[in-house]
Amino acid sequence: MRVATCRCGSLKAECTGEPVLMSVCHCLECKRRTGSAFSAQARFLAENVMVTGEFSTFARTADSERSLTYRFCPSCGSTVAYQIDILPDFVAIPFGAFGDDQLPAPSYSNYERRKHPWVSISGDGVEHLD
Repeated sequence: MRVATCRCGSLKAECTGEPVLMSVCHCLECKRRTGSAFSAQARFLAENVMVTGEFSTFARTADSERSLTYRFCPSCGSTVAYQIDILPDFVAIPFGAFGDDQLPAPSYSNYERRKHPWVSISGDGVEHLD
């Protein structure tokens, strides 16, 4: 089991099994959400994720017209889980919420047209998507 938490520890996502998809995203909204050059997330089957603790939600529509709903801690503001409307059977968990837990390397790098030129996502089998 892997446990992801917010910064203050009051919101948790307990994940059983292995993640089914590891990815990074360079879109503007992911950069804004993380405050970083890109986001990194692990997707688990929704049935394998239990979110506990009080959370607030924020929903938005992506450039792709897909709807995303984020669950974040109302105290510290950390996003602990989110879902995309076209993938209702999966929950995405930001890598950083797992702390030092070792996760598999990303297999997808999305929105590379918005990637900073100094960022390099490498590794065997990484699919680079525009």
